[in-house]
Amino acid sequence: MPDALLTPDKQRAIRADLMRIADWVEPRARVLDVGCGDGELLHHLVSTKGVDGRGIEISMDGVRRCVAHGLSVIQGDADTDLKDYPTGAFDYVILSQTLQAMKQPRDVLNHLVRIGRHAIVSVPNFGYWRVRLSLLLRGRMPVTDRLGYQWWETPNIHFCTIRDFVELCAALGATIERGVILGPDGLPVQAGHAGGRANWLGEQGVFLLRRD
Repeated sequence: MPDALLTPDKQRAIRADLMRIADWVEPRARVLDVGCGDGELLHHLVSTKGVDGRGIEISMDGVRRCVAHGLSVIQGDADTDLKDYPTGAFDYVILSQTLQAMKQPRDVLNHLVRIGRHAIVSVPNFGYWRVRLSLLLRGRMPVTDRLGYQWWETPNIHFCTIRDFVELCAALGATIERGVILGPDGLPVQAGHAGGRANWLGEQGVFLLRRD
């Protein structure tokens, strides 16, 4: 079983964007972590907030690591398997740094806000100024901390900007309740998501969504 609730001084450190996501999840909520990897976020939520946490992960190696830590995780593909989850089955459905790797990101996002009362999504920002400058000056696909692959090996097949993501949410009828734009150091460069400044200065965005 996952560790018992940890005191703040015993909590395992996690990525800055994952900490932002964890801050938005209410204690003892029902949570589905889509593309949960090795279970870093899910373990943190179970250990510190006592959530009823489940995960879906395409990599069998990732599933094994999660199960070894006592997490309830199954192997599955978000592109094809989310349709099988009932509407409103979870309080929060989380997708972190994965939407751009989906074959059908619009459909995946649509399922997230259907399955959960809230969805929390983080995305790398292809409109970040360093990415734009690299394209302008070098004429090559950029490699950054958030986009850390050469073009010929990347799993990221649908790059988007903060503005693109906001417009997709509007097209799906998904309300952005909260948003924070993070810089390369993981610290906020802007609270909220509106305006060109976010699209220029943010290396990634984290968004709390709901559908009315």
